[in-house]
Order: sequence, then structure tokens, then C-alpha cells
Amino acid sequence: MVKNTCNPQTAMDQLDQRFQASIAKSTLSMSPLQGLLSYIDWSRHLAISPGKQLELFNLGVAQSLALAQYAQRTQTVGIPGTPSYHSNLNIEPPITDRRFSDERWKIWPFNILQLSYLMTEEWWKEATTDIRGATPHHLDLVRMAGQQFLNALSPKNFVPSNPEVLQKTLEEKGANLLRGSMNAWQLFMQQYTGTPDPKLENFKVGQHLATTPGKVVLRNQLMELIQYTPTTEKVHPEPILITPAWIMKYYILDLSPHNSMIRHLLDQGYTVFCISWKNPGVEERNMGMDDYLSMGFFAALDAINQITGQHKVHATGYCLGGTLLSIAAAAMGRDQDDRLLSITMLAAQTDFSEPGELSLFIDNSQLAILEAEMADIGYLTGEQMAGAFLMLRSDLLIWSRYIKELLLGEESTMNDLMAWNTDTTRMPAKMHSQYLRRLFLNDDLAEGKYPVNGRPVSLTDIHLPVFCLGTETDHIAPWHSVYKIHPLCCTDMTFVLTNKGHNAGVVSEPGHKNRYYRVLARAKDEPYLGPDEWYETAQHHEGSWWNCWFSWLKERSGKPVSPPPMGNPEKGYPLLCDAPGVYVFEK
Repeated sequence: MVKNTCNPQTAMDQLDQRFQASIAKSTLSMSPLQGLLSYIDWSRHLAISPGKQLELFNLGVAQSLALAQYAQRTQTVGIPGTPSYHSNLNIEPPITDRRFSDERWKIWPFNILQLSYLMTEEWWKEATTDIRGATPHHLDLVRMAGQQFLNALSPKNFVPSNPEVLQKTLEEKGANLLRGSMNAWQLFMQQYTGTPDPKLENFKVGQHLATTPGKVVLRNQLMELIQYTPTTEKVHPEPILITPAWIMKYYILDLSPHNSMIRHLLDQGYTVFCISWKNPGVEERNMGMDDYLSMGFFAALDAINQITGQHKVHATGYCLGGTLLSIAAAAMGRDQDDRLLSITMLAAQTDFSEPGELSLFIDNSQLAILEAEMADIGYLTGEQMAGAFLMLRSDLLIWSRYIKELLLGEESTMNDLMAWNTDTTRMPAKMHSQYLRRLFLNDDLAEGKYPVNGRPVSLTDIHLPVFCLGTETDHIAPWHSVYKIHPLCCTDMTFVLTNKGHNAGVVSEPGHKNRYYRVLARAKDEPYLGPDEWYETAQHHEGSWWNCWFSWLKERSGKPVSPPPMGNPEKGYPLLCDAPGVYVFEK
């Protein structure tokens, strides 16, 4: 008899993994079973809910009556550009939306089309909300899938039903559609050949973006540490360490010279260090969250202590970099490591019980598909992450561009933030799986179960002053979720809420138009305020929140002294190369 030396369990697991990975390749990394289960859960529970069915029927009848009444009150005929054209622009529809803010949408028949569309959206939202017995996550998935379909069918997306496009087509005798066809061909060829957008030539890293002078003083398998050249004769003795998220290139905080947060910090008289994460490949597939702590944050902190000779450091974290910072600070509090002077959290979550729209793609079924695919290639591609964001914001990121470039025939524009957004990154398989399961799925950090060096950490061990920023329209880290740090940390907390979203709200340099923020500080012994009560109590200020942060940092910093040296070769931190380093160019 021949003895079977294979491990059956391992072999069967490998078979499952390879089979699920093959499924992922044909489903855009989405779990088809999760979609099917969501639809079954919604439809079956709706089928046994006659009260909900009656509610939806009544809503449909009420909407039909409202639509008929509105149509009767706005009896105007004609289309833009014809002699019979006239309009009544004084009657607002019963539902309004910024997507149809152009005055031409108030003209018959376009007013009826847009109102009918918005009513359909309203009905669908109600049809996927509060179904007795249905799982809320399943309802969210069904709602999102239906919304993608509705986004595609919007009257804005078709020439005859979009008054702006129709008028331009009549005025230009179709020339806009010809230009749109040429734009479509150009986009197709760029995708087919893999060539970048020509407009990116004006936004090259190291030439136009990430140009703040500095030196790379540390490089390991996961990151480069950049020390920036001071711009003032004297600097505050406490340096600043910036930890960006590993799902993005660091230079969102060092875009163009006028809106570079790093350059502004230098001008405020600080010594600034920033981590630039490596764009990981197959070799880093087994790098996990512990590696990002030890080889990332703590390696950078050790280097700063040796280079500057300063024991105290202001630490700043953006997005998941802020989450990593909170984990590190909690571990340092637990271990009585007092090298941090303050913590700044920028659009960073610590409680993931309500993580925002990204939770649509995070459940056991979806993670199993992702993990199977990542096991094959060793990492999550930047295109996979970008695809998730496109689905969440398809109306803005896909269809708005389609209308502008293909229907109106206009040339697309590019700015530094948009150029940065095209510079995608990868994530090691182990790390990506760990943070999705431990943070998003299980909420280990908020529940005091997240392990560092084999022992759990608790945010209650953080006793440093905290500056925390949320952004009003953030769909990645909703500000109500960011606000949940308050009951988790027993410390002095300054919370700021600024307008705009996850990226544009953070990159909000002084002098930027139409920016404002709210701020309210809470001492550690003051009672807790809920987010809505905080919003009503906080002071409203016009302008950039950066000025508020600069003042907060200055109050906690010492008197200026001579700048520290650049690097410290004697301690093992030589000047390796000029900023922005090497890792930022990895594709």
C-alpha cells in the first residue's frame, strides 16, 4: 500500500482557495454568493411583509399624484433652441437635488423627467429600508446595487433627456458629439495600451508634486523616512512625525507648493518627518499589521529620537495611518513609553462599528473571496481598491465624466489632487486581511481586543492631548464614526469638523475659498457630548482648519531653537537620497 503523505486538510483548503480565486477574477473581486444571499434575504422578507408592501404602494400612488399635479402646474411647451420655447422657472419641484441644479431642468418636459427619476430613487430607498427580519447589511447591498442601475438610467446620461446636452447639440449641430466620440476613442486607447493620461505630464512627482526639499534618512523593506529641510532659522524643539495611510501615496500631504501641508508646517517652524510607504509586491505578501507598526511607526520614531536628540514628538496620522498611530499610542501608554507629546488624527477611525460606505464590501463572504484572490498574487491591487471607490461614487466619478467628455465633448481637466488619486498603491495580502478582519469586521480596537506584541491594547491608556479632524461629506471615514474616539479616550480632546470630503477636506490650505470648520475642545474630566449635541455647541469659523491646528500645536511646543542636523550617519541614519525618495515612484 502506498502511504499518502499529503495533508488532506491543507490540500482541500488549497483547492477551495484556488477555486474561489478563479471566481473572483470573473466577478471583479466581488462575492456572487453574498449578492445572491442579499437579494434573497430582501425579496423573501419583503414578500412576507404586507404592511411594507402597502406602504410602498401608497408611496408610489402619492408620488404619481404629486408628479401629475406638478406637471399640471408647469404646463410649458417647447425645447431649448426652438421658436416655441418658453418656460416657467418659478415653480420648484417637490423634490430637489444638486445633480439637477441647472435652471434648464425646470423647463418642460425636463422638469417631469428629473422629478420622475428622483421619485424613483426615493421609492427604491424606501423599498430597501426597514424590512422586518432582513439583515441591514443585505439591505444596504441591495440598495447599492439598485442605485448603480438607477445611476446608469439617469435622464442626465442621454442626449434627448438632458437639456444642457440637447441645447449644445442643437447649437453646434452635433459637433460636441463628434468631439465626444474622439474623446471616447482616446480613453479606450489609453485603457487598451495602458498609457497614462497626457494631462498627467503637468503633475509629475518630484517636479510638480512632492517638491518640498528634504532627505531620505531611513529605508527598510516597508518604508522610507523623509526628513524635510527647515525653512526657518529657528524651529520648535519637538519634531512632527506624519504617518499617512498605506492605501495611498504619502504626497497627498505634499501636493503643490501652495497646498502642501508639510511645507506649511515647515513655515510654522517645525522639524517635519514623514513616512513614505513602499508599494508592496509579492515579496511583502506576508507583511502584517505588526510589521507596519515595528518597521513603520516605531522605526521612524526611533530614527527621529536619534537624529534630533529630542525625546518628545508630535505624532500625526491620516486615514488608516491615524488608526495605526492610535494603536501605537495605546501600546506606548500600556508600556509606559512617553516619547509622544501629542496626537493628531486626520479623518481617522478608531471605532469601526459604523465605518461608512466601505462596509458594503466587508463581510465574511466578501473577505473570503478577496483573501483567496490575494493568496494567488500576494497583494491587493490598486485597481481593485479604485474599483470599490468608483462603485461608491459612480454618479460623480463615472457618469459626470461621461456627460462632460462624451456628450458635451469637453476636455477633461486635471488638478493636483486628481493626479494624486490616479497614483494607486497595492497592499500586502496578510496586512490587508488582518486590518479588514480585526478592525472593520470585528472592531477589535474599540473593544480592547487588538493585540500588539501578543497583548491587547486599549485606547483608554492614551493620556496625551488629542486633536481629531472629521470632514462633513466623508464617505470613507464618516465624521460621526471618527467622533467615536471621544468615549474611547480619557484625555483632553479637541475635535474639529471641516467641510468637504475625505481628501479635499484635509487638503484645505489657508486662503482656500469657501472653507469653514467647527471646533470644540473637551477636557478629560468634562462630560461626554453626543455628535449632534457637539455640532450644535461647537463654534463655527470661516477659513482653513489648518490655522486652528497650527495654534493648537504651538501651545504644546517649546520655544524655538536651532534646527537639528539632517540625518545622523554616526547613529546609522545617513542621507540616502533627496526627497521624495524612491518608494513613491514604484508602480
